[in-house]
Amino acid sequence: MRRLPHRTRAVRGLFATLLTALATVAALVTATAPAQADTTICEQYGSTTIQGRYVVQNNRWGTSATQCVTATDTGFRLTQADGSVPTNGAPKSYPSVFNGCHYTNCSPGTDLPARISEISGAPSSISYGYVSNAVYNASYDIWLDPTPRTDGVNRTEIMIWFNKVGPIQPIGSQVGTATVGGRTWQVWSGSNGSNDVLSFVAPSAISSWSFDVMDFVRETVARGMAQNDWYLTSIQAGFEPWQNGAGLAVNSFSSTVDIGGGSPGEPGGPAACTVSYATNVWQGGFTANVTVRNTGPSAVEGWKLAFTLPSGQRVTHAWNASVTPSSGAVTASGLDNNTRIAPGGSQSFGFQGTYGGTFAQPAGFSLNGTACTTA
Repeated sequence: MRRLPHRTRAVRGLFATLLTALATVAALVTATAPAQADTTICEQYGSTTIQGRYVVQNNRWGTSATQCVTATDTGFRLTQADGSVPTNGAPKSYPSVFNGCHYTNCSPGTDLPARISEISGAPSSISYGYVSNAVYNASYDIWLDPTPRTDGVNRTEIMIWFNKVGPIQPIGSQVGTATVGGRTWQVWSGSNGSNDVLSFVAPSAISSWSFDVMDFVRETVARGMAQNDWYLTSIQAGFEPWQNGAGLAVNSFSSTVDIGGGSPGEPGGPAACTVSYATNVWQGGFTANVTVRNTGPSAVEGWKLAFTLPSGQRVTHAWNASVTPSSGAVTASGLDNNTRIAPGGSQSFGFQGTYGGTFAQPAGFSLNGTACTTA
């Protein structure tokens, strides 16, 4: 083998070192660049799009006082919420983020409206930020209608109260309790004069959760307040404030609707699952290697694993899966060559990220809307 002169080897070594340093700097710049500039909306019904797939809306309808929301790359925060209304009546607004259609405003690329009988799952994740100096609820809204309408009021509204502060209560009266999505809820039923309302109220505050929207839709159908040939038109997460509300935030939101008519255990539907989550952590950074195993009897087609990254963590790079958004409630989806998990089989993926404060792992995982056990 011909040996290079010492001087030539040294120059080439220096050049390689310089290229490596430049690449490292470029990677750091890319990793820390914001995904989207924050946008503040003060118009009564003003809205904007985030992540190219969800709509953030101000939606101030019960007061003339100023309200402003600031849309972030993963959700929004209520930056101004002046005024108040009586707590024995309707709230003053519903600032929210949604997937679907709301009064002809449809989120980009949405699969909604979709017929209930054709939806195999609707995995969603939410992370809320609360305040104590206001009267409000943290309300997750699911809208159903006999027609695939994209305008006006739907026939039935499902409300999930993740939290409530102050002397407020849902529409109607309490009709019992129910276990939905593995949690126990107070159930309220009534009408606001425009549509029927079925409310599920958490007995204590829930700050974040990954779940299947269809669990609540099926419970509503079972109670006779919707039919399987109706349509799911919109999935929304936000707040109903009665007094004040500045500082409330949806830290992150994700919503996916899987069309295919599969039922649990069938291809396209959710399955029993186990997740292992192995990490390598250093100061300010980490990698996670994730394996999701299908322990059900049937294949899972188009797998999606939902989980919530602890506050301060952000994904900078992923492999063997798409992980979106970069923080908060995220969803990992299989790529073209690994979208299927056979019975007893598994898929693995990983990602690199940054963090601030104390490092922690996600509290739970759900595969196509079904909660998984952790290994």
